[in-house]
Amino acid sequence: MKIVLFGPPGVGKGSQARFLSQREGVKHISTGELLRKAIRSKTSLGRKAQQYVESGRLVPGVLVRALAEDSIRENGFDRFVLDGYPRTIEQAEWLDEFLKAAGTKLDVVLSLQVPAEVIIDRLSKRRVNKQTGENYHLDFKPPPPDVPAHLIIQRKDDMPEAILHRLEIYHEETHPVQAWYRDRGMLQEINGGDSFEDVYERIRAAVLASSQTS
Repeated sequence: MKIVLFGPPGVGKGSQARFLSQREGVKHISTGELLRKAIRSKTSLGRKAQQYVESGRLVPGVLVRALAEDSIRENGFDRFVLDGYPRTIEQAEWLDEFLKAAGTKLDVVLSLQVPAEVIIDRLSKRRVNKQTGENYHLDFKPPPPDVPAHLIIQRKDDMPEAILHRLEIYHEETHPVQAWYRDRGMLQEINGGDSFEDVYERIRAAVLASSQTS
């Protein structure tokens, strides 16, 4: 299984990648998490990336590429799900060339589709304990009654206007990349608006079908 998983904020992409990792034994490769780990560990790459993060600039694609490729290589070029990469057509071309040089290719590229109003509803109901950092959800995981109300806050990023802006940026960034994969017959769109289990079963079916035909 060699998978790329797309999905806007609030769609449950990270949860589905973790499901694949736990249940199918594939490696969840999140470039965002790899970047944060490299910075925390103060690796050579992490120190370079930190300079960009601290100055508010985007981390260059070549550094993100190195993280993704190292992780794929460590996993034997197989059984991985990429989360957060590629974000540009250039990165998609890099990934294609990298895998081709190793004698392999992606099995499938999945894009989770959820209406914007559903995502806004989901994210706008998130709350955070500003003291502990623990996340809650007003519908699915409400704050315990013994937690003082003044400690429960809503992040600015979870305000409806901010969520809509984040979605607009996401679609602007990923639309060309998804079109690139669609033109190559690799992109499959998955309805992500139902329960996590239902969505996972759709993903699993798409991945298994693609693995059998590739």
